[in-house]
Amino acid sequence: LTDIYSQFVPSSFSPKEIFNYAPGGGDKELRALWHEYQIEKNPTLKTKAITQPLVTGGLTHGMSLIGELFVDNGDDLVLPNLFWDNYDLIYGEKFGANLIYFNFYNKEEGFNVEGMKQALLSSKQKNVRILLNFPNNPTGYTPTREEVDQIVEAFKEVVASGKNILVLSDDAYFGLFYENETAKESLFARLCDLDEHIFAIKGDAATKEEMVWGFRIGFLTYGFKGASKVALDALINKTLGAIRCTVSNCDRPGQSLLLKALKEGKNVKADKERTFKEMESRYLEVKEVLREQKSKFLKPYPFNSGYFMAFDTCGHSAEELRTYMLDKYGIGVINIADKTVRVAYCSVEIDNIEDLITVLFKAAEEIWN
Repeated sequence: LTDIYSQFVPSSFSPKEIFNYAPGGGDKELRALWHEYQIEKNPTLKTKAITQPLVTGGLTHGMSLIGELFVDNGDDLVLPNLFWDNYDLIYGEKFGANLIYFNFYNKEEGFNVEGMKQALLSSKQKNVRILLNFPNNPTGYTPTREEVDQIVEAFKEVVASGKNILVLSDDAYFGLFYENETAKESLFARLCDLDEHIFAIKGDAATKEEMVWGFRIGFLTYGFKGASKVALDALINKTLGAIRCTVSNCDRPGQSLLLKALKEGKNVKADKERTFKEMESRYLEVKEVLREQKSKFLKPYPFNSGYFMAFDTCGHSAEELRTYMLDKYGIGVINIADKTVRVAYCSVEIDNIEDLITVLFKAAEEIWN
């Protein structure tokens, strides 16, 4: 083991911080610190009774744990029609949920609050689940503050109809907000004490928030109105059991490295600010380039946040465009449901963004005109 330990700066970590098992729920100090971070980024949480976050093996593991604990075969799960395809694999294929979709955007090209409400009401089950991901993958859209107010009111109306709602907030890209009107707090902060019949779950991660993709460190946090310590402890213990029977515990070196950086790092804040400004610059460049591009084959979805933006292929095959882009131009984009092409501008140098968008529109013309 000296070959491994010698890679670390002498005296920076003790051997147990690298080689020992982590506690099942994660390093206690890291959990406490992440809880403080959640409140700092979501001031609304300050006075609310929620669990201390549990560490998961990345946010994907956290999503799967929620399925294991709260989704049975045939349970209804509401999703917008533009979503990360792993949700289908986890909840539809693995756990057998019945997925109910609603259109992500309304006619005004904002978040479709009414469609969401009607999808929840359409379930014939008393207990219904919904998963919302903001900033959204693949669209890069986050609701405005006004839209979040409308979402909250919609949940109140659904509960008033006699339903219980589990709301899972996937906050994987939290913090990457580029417009003033965009809601800057997690939806979880508004829902975790809204009503006794709403069970709110927050899934977040150091992955994007702290730019440590390979560490695979995610977190799960629970809250609901009137939650007692006994109830919150029961949720923690059930989740610890689910972690125990899947991965036993999560990555120890990654937790130790992250904790030390967050506690003692001299450059963490500056590094994150610099990265945010770079992402914001790329976002603004995409917006600027799109102003000059018009096509009957590609329509950009509204976007205001996150890592991605996406195009409606207007009735043409997104997979055809994806393969053509890769084969002819050596550029990779993602096909979603053969109707949407996702572009990860986050990974494109700002000087190359105009070429990327130009080639995408050119390719669409070449194969469909």
